[in-house]
Amino acid sequence: MKAILALEDGLVVEGRSVGAEGETSGELVFNTAMTGYQEILTDPSYAGQIVTMTYPHIGNYGVNEDDIESRQPFAAGFVMRECCFEPSNWRATASLPDYLKKHGIVAIDGVDTRMITKRLRVEGAMRCILSTTDFDHERLVERARNIPAMSGSDFVRDVSVDEPFVWNEDGEYHVVAFDYGIKYNILRLLASYGCRVTVLPSTATAEEALAHDPDGVFLSNGPGDPAALSYIFPTVQALVQERPVFGICLGHQILGHALGGTTFKLKFGHRGANHPILNTDTGCVEITSHNHGFAVDADSLDPELVRVTHLNLNDNSVAGLAHTKLPVFGVQYHPEASPGPHDSRYLFQQFVAEMQKHKGARAGK
Repeated sequence: MKAILALEDGLVVEGRSVGAEGETSGELVFNTAMTGYQEILTDPSYAGQIVTMTYPHIGNYGVNEDDIESRQPFAAGFVMRECCFEPSNWRATASLPDYLKKHGIVAIDGVDTRMITKRLRVEGAMRCILSTTDFDHERLVERARNIPAMSGSDFVRDVSVDEPFVWNEDGEYHVVAFDYGIKYNILRLLASYGCRVTVLPSTATAEEALAHDPDGVFLSNGPGDPAALSYIFPTVQALVQERPVFGICLGHQILGHALGGTTFKLKFGHRGANHPILNTDTGCVEITSHNHGFAVDADSLDPELVRVTHLNLNDNSVAGLAHTKLPVFGVQYHPEASPGPHDSRYLFQQFVAEMQKHKGARAGK
C-alpha cells in the first residue's frame, strides 16, 4: 500500500506503507541512532512527533516485550529508508511492521531519509502529515501548515499517569518520581542503585510529594514545550528547598525554569545516541543519548544561584546545571540510555550520595 509524507514547506514524498493504515500528523524530527528503534517508539518524549531514522536499515532485530520504555508507543509516526519484514534475533517475538500495525502507528519506508534529514537540518523541524488514505499532495501540504506548532504545546498531560503507583517496594532511599513522560529504564536504574520509587502524576503538588516522606525527588523526561508547563514550576520551586532533586531532559528544563531561567526551541533538536558532552567539573567528555527539541538559555540563569555543569560540544548549548548551594541538579541528556551509551550512569550515584547526606542530616536533627 502506498503512503505519502507531506511537509509544511511543500515537500511531498511517496513510499510504502509499513505500519497501520490511516493518517497521522505532528512535528517531523530525525534520530541518528543506529539501534533502539523500539525504545524510540515507546519513549513518551516523542508524543506529537513523527520520527525519521537516519540509519538506513530499521527492524533487523525485530521487537520484543522487554525493550520498551513505557506502557505503549507514543511516537506519532515513523519514517524509514528500508524496513525489515523478516528479523533475525533470538529475542525477537514479532517483526517491526507487525508491531507498528498492532499499535496503530502509521509508518512509511522506501523514502530518501538522507534528503529529508538534510532538509530538516537546513530548514528546521517541520509540521507534517503521514497518510495512507489521502494522496492529494496540495491538500496534504495545506493541512500540514495548519497543525498546531510544537512551541507552546503541553503533551505532558497526555502521557503522564493519572494516579500514583509504586514501582518497587525495596530500597534504602525513597524517591518520588514525577511522571512527565518517564522512561522505564530510569525507574529500573533508580531501583538498581538502592532506591524504592513511588511515581506521581505530573500535576501532583509539593505537599502531596512530601507526604510520602521521600529522601529525594526525581523530575522525569517528557514531551512538548517546557515553557508551557508553568503549572509545574511552583511545585518544583517548593521541593528544591526541601529535598535533593535530580532532573533529566524535560525535568532538567523544568528545573531551569523553576530556578529563574528560560528555555528556547532548537532549530532541529538533538536526537541520537552519540552526542559529545563536556563535564565542566571534571574536564571529561561523555558520549550521550539525547532526545529534545528545547534547551535552557545559559544567559537567563543567575550565576549566583545556578551554574552550568555540562556543555553540548556540538553547539555549546547547556547540557547540565546545578544549584550553587542546594543538592539540586539536572542534565539535558539521558544517562539511563537504553540501549546506550552508559558513560553518564555516575549521575545516579551522585543523586544517591546527595540523598545519603540529606538523610543523615535529617537524622542528626
